[in-house]
Amino acid sequence: MVQNLVFNKKTEASIYLPDDTQPDKKAMEELQQLMELQTTIERLLQQPGYFSDENSRIEKMIFTPDFHKGAGIPIGTVMLTKGFVVPQAMGNDINCGMRVYTTDLTEDQIGSRLQELTGKIRHLFFEGGRDIPMTGRQRTAMFQNGLQGLLETSHDSAGKGIWQYYEKEEQEKELQKVAFQGSFFAEDTEGLTDFIGGFNQLSYDDQIGTIGGGNHFAEVQRVAEIYDGQTANAWNLKKGSILLMLHTGSLMIGHHSGMLNSKIYESCYPQGLEHPENKIYPLPQSEMAKDQWNRFWSVTNNAANFGFANRLFLGLMMKRSLTEIIGDFRMELLYDSPHNYIWRKEIDGEEYFLHRKGACSARGLEEMEDTPFAYYGEPVMIPGSMGSSSYLLRGMGNPEGLWSASHGAGRSLSRGAAIHGNDQLFQEFMKKFHIITPIDPNRNDLKGRRDILKKWEEGIRSEAPYAYKDIDQVVNVHKQHDLADLVARMEPVFTVKA
Repeated sequence: MVQNLVFNKKTEASIYLPDDTQPDKKAMEELQQLMELQTTIERLLQQPGYFSDENSRIEKMIFTPDFHKGAGIPIGTVMLTKGFVVPQAMGNDINCGMRVYTTDLTEDQIGSRLQELTGKIRHLFFEGGRDIPMTGRQRTAMFQNGLQGLLETSHDSAGKGIWQYYEKEEQEKELQKVAFQGSFFAEDTEGLTDFIGGFNQLSYDDQIGTIGGGNHFAEVQRVAEIYDGQTANAWNLKKGSILLMLHTGSLMIGHHSGMLNSKIYESCYPQGLEHPENKIYPLPQSEMAKDQWNRFWSVTNNAANFGFANRLFLGLMMKRSLTEIIGDFRMELLYDSPHNYIWRKEIDGEEYFLHRKGACSARGLEEMEDTPFAYYGEPVMIPGSMGSSSYLLRGMGNPEGLWSASHGAGRSLSRGAAIHGNDQLFQEFMKKFHIITPIDPNRNDLKGRRDILKKWEEGIRSEAPYAYKDIDQVVNVHKQHDLADLVARMEPVFTVKA
């Protein structure tokens, strides 16, 4: 169902929800605060020169079926604006997104070597085995030009560490299967000098190739059901085949960029004018704020480019783990796309800004022209909670839904409430589910460390299936309202979480 709301007698919002459900109360409180942005815009329109366009406005807002409380702005927010952007409406984890690979592996191949794989993955992901050397020149190219920048400088590290699995010709082809080709332009690398390091010197950092916390993961999945055989065939999906799904973003680089952005948009706010109570600020596309505007996009794109690179390296790390235990296999990128970013959108010859915070792009055939997905629509990757089904859909390009879809199931319990959830449900979940974390709870030297094991269990409980909405219901809303159409359902074989 769709719940339509009107705030301040001007701003319209639509919430897409599973039938017979109500939106989360705390998320609705955040939504109410967000709608106060309309009052801020009206106040700023009275300030000469603040907006270049006197028609600057919030054009439309929708909230996806996984709508739930965020940090200031709800997760699942999609907002179309004209004349300004709202940096907080993409969040600080800039270019948090999904990356999916298809493979020719079988579940038996993985299951028969699962114990060895677990040790190998734990070493590579959590015990110092990432082995991703880069020069300062490479990091600069990555921050300023994304995956294209890495491609052009890959010879700096060729053959070293994880770069043994980076095949230049393959990576160049894969750019066509990454939103924006994984490459934004950034004029500068503000505040990143120490992280970048020596220009010609190979070094390691503690960020690239890491999953991050919360609901981020790397997961090996089995295709359990096919709903659209034609699209599945084109995307190399077969029932029983093995996929790799990655969900992560820009980590501390994103938070660094988010902190800089908060200083940028607050510096634009007119002196002497009362600041908004909700602390949500627009950044105008105007001559008055030209320097801040350019600086914002540079800072934002540094983080977005890092997000693309981070998912790429996590994919290479998983490929290395599987290859070293099982042997050579085929692994091809299906798609990579952000769900935290601000898209430029042309409508009837005018420029708008499409904000997504915890929402997938779900463009249709027309929008995907001149891409490998022109005949099918944009791949939409919707993971469930840890241990539950995930889905692949194809975007329908629905303008009423702002060309968008959910990015997950959405929380139904806070992390604190989930930690104290049903013990029986948790134990049943753990019997069925194989999870690889930094801590191996079966290690002999940890048997007496109740403090460590308690913290480990609480981390898993906070992300267990009962803490999330029913993914099947969430996905069905997309089909009911022509947001995205079902292609395949996957079930987890094992999950890697920090």
